Amino acid sequence: MIAGLDYWRTLPIKQQPTWPDAGAVAAASAELSTQPPLVFAGEVDILRDRLAQAAAGHAFLLQGGDCAETFSGATAEQIRNRVKTVLQMAVVLTYGASMPVIKMGRMAGQFAKPRSSDFETRGGVTLPAYRGDIVNGYDFTPESREADPARLVKGYHTAASTLNLIRAFTQGGFADLRQVHSWNQGFAANPANQRYEKVAKEIDRAIKFMIACGADFEAMRRTEFYTSHEGLLMDYERPMTRIDSRTGTPYNTSAHFIWIGERTRDLDGAHVDFLSRVRNPIGVKLGPSTSADDMLRLVDKLDPNREPGRLTFITRMGAGKVRDALPPLLEAIKASEAKPLWITDPMHGNGVTTPTGYKTRRFDDVVDEVRGFFEAHRAVGTHPGGVHVELTGDDVTECLGGSEHIDEADLATRYESLCDPRLNHMQSLELAFLVAEELAAR
Repeated sequence: MIAGLDYWRTLPIKQQPTWPDAGAVAAASAELSTQPPLVFAGEVDILRDRLAQAAAGHAFLLQGGDCAETFSGATAEQIRNRVKTVLQMAVVLTYGASMPVIKMGRMAGQFAKPRSSDFETRGGVTLPAYRGDIVNGYDFTPESREADPARLVKGYHTAASTLNLIRAFTQGGFADLRQVHSWNQGFAANPANQRYEKVAKEIDRAIKFMIACGADFEAMRRTEFYTSHEGLLMDYERPMTRIDSRTGTPYNTSAHFIWIGERTRDLDGAHVDFLSRVRNPIGVKLGPSTSADDMLRLVDKLDPNREPGRLTFITRMGAGKVRDALPPLLEAIKASEAKPLWITDPMHGNGVTTPTGYKTRRFDDVVDEVRGFFEAHRAVGTHPGGVHVELTGDDVTECLGGSEHIDEADLATRYESLCDPRLNHMQSLELAFLVAEELAAR
């Protein structure tokens, strides 16, 4: 009988690649199990406390980063721009809402992607679907699309180097609140940046006043920054799960926060079982068809002790459905003893495909879903605790609209995502100002 952390192996599992060589996968997983952890149990425990504060209405979670990280995209410049964008958004939220903001990247591990089909056909040729750089390549050739276990180990090392840079930026003075202006450097001048500069000037004045009053700013030199990704690929997540020497309990050390996707949240499936057994804070994506009963059973399975900060529900309803689909779920939780953190993912329910074949999202739909999320919480009397967005620090043209008025003809200019469209730097800042207004109105 398989028990404990490996019980998932006896259960139905979805969204796993077909590896051509079982021995090579076992060897790659064995190698991963000997590598140092990427994150530490103590950091995970601090994050759980922070998320408990957010669930109680005393903080807000900002979770942002790439749709799917790529190995080639793990450059110092791209990582820095993503971190800078999240820092800028967090400053706008903190200043506008007078509330602590928990900063979390979809970074250092977001390499695997679920797909709606196992195969892709182009011009009469059918090949395995691209499942993210940790599984196979994006190029449409048989060699590229074959699942390669060596990519598991490369994923670990790419995550480690990404995390190394994140730690340097957030602990080494780059994230110092006295640097708010420098985070704008290198980004194109635009209305969102001008608005950000106004906020930065006000923060400067407040800091100078506090220094004159004798305040100690040593704590402002660094900031907490947590990593997260979808816990999808079990040949990576299982060997990265370790027993904590302090407590004897298992932690998934591939990231601080792991979420379960809409496609893999089966109550009797492998992913829910496995993640129910680790100590990390766990997120679950909930789409518009989620029933209150399914949600409450997920609570019982993933958070049986009703532990503050343990469970986060990430709602991805779509702008046209959020105001109808979300309130019944909020009401059902309110009537139970559960205290999950509620955050909105306004990206995944709002995808459209243009006549020219580009997958995109309308910025107005993203904004409307965020507004609907806040409206639903206001109506029920619960706390809107965070936002989960796919973004990049680069000036890509992947989502329609925003104050740059990106239209369908513009998409071809700088469409760089290999999976889903991301907000660019300016759209990300615009969204932060909108969320800050909603929080301040609360």
